Amino acid sequence: MASSSTIFGASPSQLCFAKNCVVSRSLANPTRTNSLKKVSHPRIRCQATSVPADDRVPDMEKRQLMNLLLLGAISLPTAIMVVPYAAFFVPPGSGGAGGGTIAKDALGNDVLANVWVKNHGPGDRTLTQGLKGDPTYLVIEKDRTLAPYGINAVCTHLGCVVPWNAAENKFICPCHGSQYNNQGTVVRGPAPLSLALVHVDVDDGKVLFVPWVETDFRTGEAPWWA
Repeated sequence: MASSSTIFGASPSQLCFAKNCVVSRSLANPTRTNSLKKVSHPRIRCQATSVPADDRVPDMEKRQLMNLLLLGAISLPTAIMVVPYAAFFVPPGSGGAGGGTIAKDALGNDVLANVWVKNHGPGDRTLTQGLKGDPTYLVIEKDRTLAPYGINAVCTHLGCVVPWNAAENKFICPCHGSQYNNQGTVVRGPAPLSLALVHVDVDDGKVLFVPWVETDFRTGEAPWWA
């Protein structure tokens, strides 16, 4: 026991007196070694798992199906929004022959020329729906034929619809008193211009309005509305 006490009390340099003597770090610093041994660290184990390629990447048919479903989900709402918006810019009743518009009566029905003439007497001026939806008068001549022109009922002053006054044989605007003769020529202000004209044709028995771009036969001047 005495020799053992002497050994542990000696320094490392004193112990190395023999050729084969080896100084251990645990002997040189036993306290530190013991403290290191007492510290424990958690061990984290990582295990790699392999996933078959067929489970990670869908085959081409599945991709195409998903793309078609996505395209359909996007296209349908888009079409629902775009179609009414585009239709807003198309004049109502457009698509008639020669780029004209089929006249519509008060109920929205196509105006049939022979029926209209039969039900309206000479000198009659009755409103229909014309180009771009504007109210337009069809004129019946004294010989009970349909006049080759229609008269736009929108007042050239502030845009009121001008009614036909059969007793006065004039169009008289109720808003500010403007007056037009039986052909729509302005005869009293404050309206500055005559009522616009449209051509009236008959196509397949239906009355057709066509834009008037020629000289205004009432004034001999170029049409202000064209």
